[in-house]
Amino acid sequence: MLMSLNGKIVYLLAEELYEEMELWYPYYRLLEEGAKVTLIGSGSATKYTGKTGAYPVKVDGKAADFSGDRCDILIIPGGYAPDKMRRYPEMVRLVREAFAAGKIVAAICHGPSMLCSADVVRGKQVTGSPAIQVDLVNAGGEYLDVEVVVDGRLITSRRPDDLPAFCRAIIHAV
Repeated sequence: MLMSLNGKIVYLLAEELYEEMELWYPYYRLLEEGAKVTLIGSGSATKYTGKTGAYPVKVDGKAADFSGDRCDILIIPGGYAPDKMRRYPEMVRLVREAFAAGKIVAAICHGPSMLCSADVVRGKQVTGSPAIQVDLVNAGGEYLDVEVVVDGRLITSRRPDDLPAFCRAIIHAV
């Protein structure tokens, strides 16, 4: 079986109260495609609990130890985690570096709020949870209410129901 992401490095961000589906679905889907998925936390813990508490995630390291230009894809899941992530300058730096290096940066649900903090939304078409629509627009983005938006190397989606389209867009972008 041909695995389209063989040799590709994915950084998947994690923090307390992440949306389980939005972390684990891309994690397993991209592993299935042959990618090496690295789970990265803020450094506040080595293990983070999702919104339901059912699927804790043990991270491989903290954001301060990674460089955005060393991955092929960076993914930001939603839930309440992005609001916590954006409080850590090293998490924001990692997103900004990956974007500046021309890497694929993908965010779903509340994940695009990290894109606002990293100042990478300006002039881009984006989507996300309707709850952060105003944030995305105020950060200079054009908000579209569709399941997935691809603007160059930036990929965004709205909610867990959009995960199949979100993951297809990520895989196709590589």
